[in-house]
Amino acid sequence: MYRMVHEYVSSCDVCQRVKASTLSLVGLLQSLSIPCQVWDDITMDFIEGLPPSQSKNTILVVVDRLRKSTHFLSLTHLFIAKIVAEKFVEGVIKLHGRPNSIISDHDPIFISNFWCEYFRLPGTQLKMSFAYHPQMDGQTEVINRCVEQYLRCLVHQQPRRWYSLLLWAEFWYNTAYHASTGMSPFQALYVRPPLMIPHY
Repeated sequence: MYRMVHEYVSSCDVCQRVKASTLSLVGLLQSLSIPCQVWDDITMDFIEGLPPSQSKNTILVVVDRLRKSTHFLSLTHLFIAKIVAEKFVEGVIKLHGRPNSIISDHDPIFISNFWCEYFRLPGTQLKMSFAYHPQMDGQTEVINRCVEQYLRCLVHQQPRRWYSLLLWAEFWYNTAYHASTGMSPFQALYVRPPLMIPHY
């Protein structure tokens, strides 16, 4: 019966004309500019709602748009923009310098006055994605799913151990092959493949 109804509706001219679409309007696609330097243009997003692990329950995911390399920074919710900025300096700026632009969603942290002023002073451009323009921050959303799946595979019986494996998740992601670059982010960044860890 399901197949018969589906075939009838898909072949009915009136049904196809009158049927209302339930999808949100996506608007016009607007391509992002291509980054020129490593860690000059980045995206960031939070993975929230994780079980507490050593008092941490949130991951800040920071991605270099050019080479696809990442940093995963752990946080304790509830946090404020000042704490996130300090963690960002500690985990990204001290290693790669100040970025030219940051793409993020409209999280309350990223639209706060402190966050906007903190990055406006050195000249970092903040670009916020919109719900109807998911292409802007899609890369970070894909990485979020990958990290969640990786951690879930490792700690499915002990979910509160994810914090101790977060460094390995970052190493795994940065040494995994990416079809878009033809190599791993590690190799793209350091111009050599990573040394393999022996299998025990």
